[in-house]
Amino acid sequence: MSKLTPAIQHLAELLRTELHEYNYQYYVLDKPTVPDAEYDRVFQELQKLETEYPDLLTPDSPTQRVGAAPISAFGEVVHAVPMLSLGNAFAEEDLFAFDKRVRERLKLSESDLIEYSVEPKLDGLAVNLRYENGKLVRAATRGDGATGEDITQNIRTLATVPMVLRGHEFPKILEVRGEVFISKAGFEKLNARGRDKDEKTFANPRNAAAGSLRQLDPRITATRPLEMYCYGFGEVDGAMPERHSDMLLALRQWGFRINPETSIANNAEGCWAYYQYIGQQRDKLAYDIDGVVYKVDKFEWQQQLGFVSRAPRWAIAHKYPAQEQLTILNDVEFQVGRTGALTPVARLEPVNVAGVVVSNATLHNMDEVERKDIRIGDTVIVRRAGDVIPEVASVVLERRPTTAKKIKLPKVCPVCGSEVLRVEDEAVARCTGGLFCAAQRKEAIKHFASRKALDVEGLGDKLVEQLIDAKLIEHLPDVFRLNLQQLANLERMGEKSAANLLAALDKSKQTTLPRFIYALGIREVGEATAKNLAQHYGDIETLMNASVEQLQTVNDVGPIVAQHLAHFFQQAHNRDVIKQLQNVGIHWPALQRTGTDAPLAGKTYVITGTLSSMSRDEAKAKLEALGAKVAGSVSKNTTALIAGEAAGSKLEKAESLGVPIVDEAGLLSLLVDN
Repeated sequence: MSKLTPAIQHLAELLRTELHEYNYQYYVLDKPTVPDAEYDRVFQELQKLETEYPDLLTPDSPTQRVGAAPISAFGEVVHAVPMLSLGNAFAEEDLFAFDKRVRERLKLSESDLIEYSVEPKLDGLAVNLRYENGKLVRAATRGDGATGEDITQNIRTLATVPMVLRGHEFPKILEVRGEVFISKAGFEKLNARGRDKDEKTFANPRNAAAGSLRQLDPRITATRPLEMYCYGFGEVDGAMPERHSDMLLALRQWGFRINPETSIANNAEGCWAYYQYIGQQRDKLAYDIDGVVYKVDKFEWQQQLGFVSRAPRWAIAHKYPAQEQLTILNDVEFQVGRTGALTPVARLEPVNVAGVVVSNATLHNMDEVERKDIRIGDTVIVRRAGDVIPEVASVVLERRPTTAKKIKLPKVCPVCGSEVLRVEDEAVARCTGGLFCAAQRKEAIKHFASRKALDVEGLGDKLVEQLIDAKLIEHLPDVFRLNLQQLANLERMGEKSAANLLAALDKSKQTTLPRFIYALGIREVGEATAKNLAQHYGDIETLMNASVEQLQTVNDVGPIVAQHLAHFFQQAHNRDVIKQLQNVGIHWPALQRTGTDAPLAGKTYVITGTLSSMSRDEAKAKLEALGAKVAGSVSKNTTALIAGEAAGSKLEKAESLGVPIVDEAGLLSLLVDN
């Protein structure tokens, strides 16, 4: 091996810089300055040097976009700044209502100018790129907004993503957010190649992009025509411009692609004109979009507007009408869900809607069927929007045949034959078979073993179905009576996997009362309600014997949930299942009831507005821990209203009723004193 000299090191650095600049000119500016042959020559020269001198190789070298070894699973990445979703507008009045809310919060008049940064909303996959000292160190999917998957090796294969930033004035830490997508032309070529090789083809560009980006082997990702446009940022450690539009220009200078359709619109009228313009251009664009996005351009105003729930108040996505097609409704079947809900499902003459062949669509419930007057044999309009389940939007009455048949709710469950009950004022009909209905039994066991319930590691959906289909289990307690031989004989199981599952089942027997209550799968009893019930009653027996009236004294348990609880515990077979579960060893530590000796027992508070020291959920949890009830609305029985910044109608109601008002300082004193 030849000796690595400073001159060779300098040459390699020059070649890398040259290639990065060529990439920027080609992908970002769309103005290549050299022919492809020259790019290839420089690339090969660098590749030859790195092969001869391995110490020259750096992770950010243009030669390293492809070649990383496959991985077994994606790692988890916690976003430094959450990747929030956007609220939606579907009509012109929704846009103007959004603009009005912005003006009211900023205390601006109708004549004041608000500039919005506007851009098409690509139908792809949102990602977050993290750069430290100008170098790409991590890439992650959006995930649930708080946590995503580590896709760094796959992102490196995208030529439209810089591995090092241009210039020298970029922040020390810079997180760039954007959309990874496949263009319409790229999608057609990808599928054509798949058909030629008798390989899988994709339904639409979005699915192709998502599947390509989540390949465990980055070499496969590298063969897919993925692109990226950047639209925002996450964590930034360094100087920032004053406007979102200026930030996009800065990102472009640093090497990122920005959608060329990005612009500035004045007020709601300008946004509406932009929406119409992009709508007219939609079919001509090189990529799929499902709407446009409006963002208040001034960062100062964005900060003043803040956030609501998981969405910013300063931005909104304005969706275009969903794509629709005509087809024939051939039949209707009723599916039974985990809670016994019967959902009518339309069996359709297959039709291509937005790139996906649709043969089934939801009819939601019998109220919707009756409202839309849907009949078997009708010509119907099928609608599909993004990832939303296709639905039958309406009927073309002019094409209704004389043989069209009305859809009737079955009197008995199509799975177990139990009576079907449709409660007055409820749209949903339900099977009364409970835990004995095969459809519900499978889902009930899956729910019981899920992470937020008893968290039985290894007892996944497919295994539950396999166990029931093999008649090894029939009801919940049977899961804990399985033995090694039964499990080891299952397909793709083996003794080691069987032993691991038995150990996990044994471990899950030590649980908590809130988890156990949640695991029972009672209608509308989620984690928070289960926790409140456990804290209030302290043991399962007292809870099971509580009346509807008594249940309503529990925090956040209203008349409907109380009826669901009482009905569930009144059923002998449900009580028997609970007893059997305890007999097989499921247990939990004793809980202290929230009794009359708690500091704030018997007091009811309502929280409104924004708190600076904690979230409203945190404040609620702290008050409940002291025995208080936290209600959602103000009444004459409210002990006090806790009013944060920008309190609204609840504050006015409290004042009119003479309910005491407590500010955030008063809340902190209340918590400290008790």
